Amino acid sequence: MQEVLEERIDEFQDRKIADRNMDDRTKDIPGWGMDADPENDPTYPMKHWTGADHDRLNYEKAPQQPIDREVFHSIERPGVTRVFGTSTPPAGLSGAVRRYAYKYSEATATHWMTLILADRIDVIQGKINDLKHGILPNPWIERGWRAEWKHNRTAFIGRMATTALLITAGIMLLNRKNRK
Repeated sequence: MQEVLEERIDEFQDRKIADRNMDDRTKDIPGWGMDADPENDPTYPMKHWTGADHDRLNYEKAPQQPIDREVFHSIERPGVTRVFGTSTPPAGLSGAVRRYAYKYSEATATHWMTLILADRIDVIQGKINDLKHGILPNPWIERGWRAEWKHNRTAFIGRMATTALLITAGIMLLNRKNRK
């Protein structure tokens, strides 16, 4: 018990030293702490004090937006925020991947990487859905190649030539391996 207390005291003293060092470093920064003195308030000419500045703490909360579809929320929050957006409601495989992602904390890479994967899956689902409805993909327009051709033709031609060269080299390597 005595050792634990001594460790805590050492940690506290180290923290005090670190805080003192921070104060020494920050005093040389121009403008640092200028708002600490209320007589030197930088918002003075712009801010109109009404005396109601602390009333914003007692505001009436907005009513809960009705939840008419599945809404994901962080596991760090107890519930859904009062107002939310659902630009991409979960559907199909991408929805299942999103459900899986929201089982993890936002502080983990698993959460964010699975959300990125879900976005990629959603793109493929969208292409399949377009084909089901008879809409053929038009990469010339969808990838912005028309604008690229119009405004940045030399870079576009260079990029396309590089792509064609890499694809040709890949096909030639595959054919060489198949011949052996």
